[in-house]
Amino acid sequence: MKRLTFRLTVLLLSLAGFNLAEAQYTANTPSGAQTVTTAVPFLRISPDARAGGMGDLGAATSPDANSAFYNLAKTPFAKKPIGVGLTYTPWLKDLGLNDVYLLSAAGYYKLDDQQAISASLRYFSLGNIQFTDYSGTTLGEGRPRELGADFGYSRKLSNKLSIGIALRYINSNLAGGYATTGTTYKAGSAVAGDISLYYTTAKENGEGFTYGLTLTNLGTKIGYTNDATQKDYIPANLTLGAAYTKVFDEDSKIMFGLDLHKLLVPQAPVSVDNGGTTDSTNLVNYRGKGVASSWFSSFSGPSQLKLINASIGAEYSYQDQFMARVGYYYEDNSQGGRKYFTVGVGLRYSVMELNFSYLVPSGNGVTRNPLSNTIRFGLSFDLDNDKK
Repeated sequence: MKRLTFRLTVLLLSLAGFNLAEAQYTANTPSGAQTVTTAVPFLRISPDARAGGMGDLGAATSPDANSAFYNLAKTPFAKKPIGVGLTYTPWLKDLGLNDVYLLSAAGYYKLDDQQAISASLRYFSLGNIQFTDYSGTTLGEGRPRELGADFGYSRKLSNKLSIGIALRYINSNLAGGYATTGTTYKAGSAVAGDISLYYTTAKENGEGFTYGLTLTNLGTKIGYTNDATQKDYIPANLTLGAAYTKVFDEDSKIMFGLDLHKLLVPQAPVSVDNGGTTDSTNLVNYRGKGVASSWFSSFSGPSQLKLINASIGAEYSYQDQFMARVGYYYEDNSQGGRKYFTVGVGLRYSVMELNFSYLVPSGNGVTRNPLSNTIRFGLSFDLDNDKK
């Protein structure tokens, strides 16, 4: 029963787009900040085992097959002309859910030494869920699922600077075809784009600083009904990253990195009387705000520092065949309080690389992190296009 109740809760939150504006009216006090929520939050799940082992670090790390998920502009600096990556992530295993998972696939092809094209796919399954109405009558079963597919192009602007652009299609089918209280739900869809920059001062052996800047999921709102006033924001995001690689000798090197993340989504309005009274006018204005203007208004309001998340990570490499990784992810308590350590390992043999990451358990009892024991399995290939 607990398992079913949890799943129904997840579904209802998803149908609300994780934008609980009506339910999250809180007192506007200096001590707290309004939680910023969005639809399709699966786009914020790290879909790569390598980055997952470094606290979801990826904006300025060395390029690989999964660069499209973190900073597409890195791709022209990849050593191999072709890269393909696959990752499987069981999700919320610590809560006893065995059929909720994220699958991802990504790849790139370098047209020449200056430019590359890429494509990636994310598929998120919420497993089997039983739908009921308010009286508990069973309406049937469904398999809520979401996906994001994109195509990108990246190019070097100089020997140190590159740019990447991508177009993404998002589909979220959480309860398509089901009707409750006169409302019929449908699959939601949106279109978004990414813009990214990558700058490197690294030497030929890889030692030096690299920097990354990404604007991701800049796109339309998404809705699950025909009511245009009930559409929600998708997780537009700004990330700034920096990394430094120290090469000890021809066999070993270590990389340290830091990413700062900021959602470009405005905070929902708060209660006007400290008692939870809905300010319908402000709520209508919030939902009716234009997409582009919402990105800029996300920087207004108090406690901006509390809206910044951080990924800190390190990667040690021996002969480019064995990699050991560690990381930490930080989110302020007012925005969900995700704080966790991660570890990971990688093993490369010939053109194939195996990656594994693990999210270290934290908290006890009701404070236990539901993401504890999250694991990711990744497989990637770096290929030459030599016909021989």
